[in-house]
Amino acid sequence: MAIQYDIKHTTVYRYNKPVTFGLHRVMFRPRDSHDLRVLATDLQVSPQAFTRLIQDPHSNSVALVQPMGEATELRIVCSFTIEHVPAQQDQLALDPAAEFLPFAYSVQERLDLEHYLRPHHDDDNQGTLIRWAHQFLHTDKPNSTREVLTRMNAHIGQSLEYKARDEEGTQTPLVTLALGSGSCRDYALLMMEAARRLGIATRFVSGYLYDAALDNAAQTKGESMTGAGTTHAWLQAYLPGIGWLAFDPTNNLMGSGQLIRVGVTRDPAQAAPISGSWYGDAEAYEGLEATVVVTRRKD
Repeated sequence: MAIQYDIKHTTVYRYNKPVTFGLHRVMFRPRDSHDLRVLATDLQVSPQAFTRLIQDPHSNSVALVQPMGEATELRIVCSFTIEHVPAQQDQLALDPAAEFLPFAYSVQERLDLEHYLRPHHDDDNQGTLIRWAHQFLHTDKPNSTREVLTRMNAHIGQSLEYKARDEEGTQTPLVTLALGSGSCRDYALLMMEAARRLGIATRFVSGYLYDAALDNAAQTKGESMTGAGTTHAWLQAYLPGIGWLAFDPTNNLMGSGQLIRVGVTRDPAQAAPISGSWYGDAEAYEGLEATVVVTRRKD
């Protein structure tokens, strides 16, 4: 059944004296597909700005925003309405050749998935990351591809401490394991790199998480999900017979209709919701405030 959502993403940068701004990249428009249709979009920027839309190498929609003049505040408000038909990918059968690990992608698939198969972050001399990945493999029976990923997805949220971070950047998998903590994007990168070392193609996904507990229009009461109310991150694994299947280790979700994707990339560094520059006194910057409201429309 199709579900409609209204999403409003507000980002405000504040300064204690007027500054000027360089070009900003804003990745905000959800990706249309068979399971997600964009019905309306709106991008408001203050101060007044010149804006144009492009597609990046991953076919993500990116707004190039050039604010004009000086200001003590840069406000970027992204609003859109979508229609979402949750795909039942978690119930689909894998290609028989990929049901168990290790499996091999076809030649054509490997050509297209090359950048998603190759690890992007080094392991250490002790093989910490590969040993961490191998703990999800059985030694006495065949390893179901789906079950290995499901166990890994659940283990990350159960064994690590979630810590939200406002600063840019993503921890490497080794740092996340050493600290025993991380944010949603750190969790996603850890699972991506571990799965790649098991021969599974993965990619990073940025977007939003719908949580009925935070929806003013919902009557459902319950514990809020981790990552709701702000931008969220998870990953997709490419499984022959299913395609790209979503895994959210922060909330132990798989193929969930609650995940609203905006950008997909081979590495988190390419998926910043907003990035840009400003010019002025080095002490002028006071900080930023970002809020996300995802509301399900009443039927």
